[in-house]
Amino acid sequence: MIFGCYALFDLLSSLVFGKYLVYIGAKFMFIAGIFVSGGVTILFGVLDQVPDGPIFITMCFLVRIVDAISFSAAITASDSILAKAFPNNVATVLGSLEVFSGLGLVLGPPLGGFLYQSFGYKVPFIFLGSIVLLMIPLNICILPNYESDPGEHSFWKLVTVPKVGFISFVIISFSSCFGFLDPILSLFVLQKFDLPAGYVGLVFLGLALSYAISSPLFGLLSDKMPHRRKWFLVFGNLITAGCYMLLGPAPVLHIESQLWLLVLILVINGISAGMSVIPTFPEILSCAYENGFEEGLSTLGLVSGLFGAMWSVGAFIGPMLGGFLYEKIGFEWAAAIQGVWALISGLAMGLFYLLEHSRRRRSSKPQNIICTEEEQTALLSDEI
Repeated sequence: MIFGCYALFDLLSSLVFGKYLVYIGAKFMFIAGIFVSGGVTILFGVLDQVPDGPIFITMCFLVRIVDAISFSAAITASDSILAKAFPNNVATVLGSLEVFSGLGLVLGPPLGGFLYQSFGYKVPFIFLGSIVLLMIPLNICILPNYESDPGEHSFWKLVTVPKVGFISFVIISFSSCFGFLDPILSLFVLQKFDLPAGYVGLVFLGLALSYAISSPLFGLLSDKMPHRRKWFLVFGNLITAGCYMLLGPAPVLHIESQLWLLVLILVINGISAGMSVIPTFPEILSCAYENGFEEGLSTLGLVSGLFGAMWSVGAFIGPMLGGFLYEKIGFEWAAAIQGVWALISGLAMGLFYLLEHSRRRRSSKPQNIICTEEEQTALLSDEI
């Protein structure tokens, strides 16, 4: 519950910050978000000094909740600032930033483990929180101030656009796939392959590195070929579904589980994640503009908040569902069921795009016009 409350409050606060981004100001929201997040990260390192019992539990909840709220403020504002600063290269910029998300996933566990073993519980949190706080003066100097008038549209109107609803389902699906692996993949690897605990983190390395490397590529392709974004979403989900079927692998496939196969599947999964996740933001943004949303920070805030909220829903569902299924039916079947979710979202997205394409083709066909005999007479005489 302590870890799950983070995703829940990230969801709620993303919607609020996305709606009121224009009133608060994107730059101020970002700076304030990272300031509070850095501070509570340091506070997390001193929780071991709190008395045991209800006080300790309450403080854990409080610190996690405040961290979730501040993080969602920073992410919502940063996505909006980037989309405003680079309107023609949104996917490329967001994809490039995912390189650093991947590096954080790669470097975080070994660096945190080293600091914990060398200096104790407090130092990893104080070190990380201090780095975040040191970034504040740099961002104050570099980030531009963007002013915009409040928009008249709401989250409800954005979500009720059919295409946005389907893409939101894709975001939830992929976020839950990532969250699914967090609590149980390490347990499965330790139990199945009898690896030392220090080597388990290397298994996750394939997923993080492949995602970090592929994200900029798919971001660039999404901007250069926007008409291909829809198929990146579809095929990324279908490939992910296949990956989760083979992750165990599913017992119905009668394939023996091997470590090299597991690592290979995680690498492919990282690539398929980059293929599907990166195009979602520009796809929702272009869909919003097509449906009458005004261009500016107001719409960017709504899109950023929606993306963060849907990602939080998946981050909340994935670990809970994965942990429950792992206990009841084992990792192999649990991963296969998670793959079915990705399969459904991919097929639903593909069917929607096919129907949309068919509808546009019908509407673009020239209509048959009944002409009178006089209208059919040639304008120029045969002699000429």
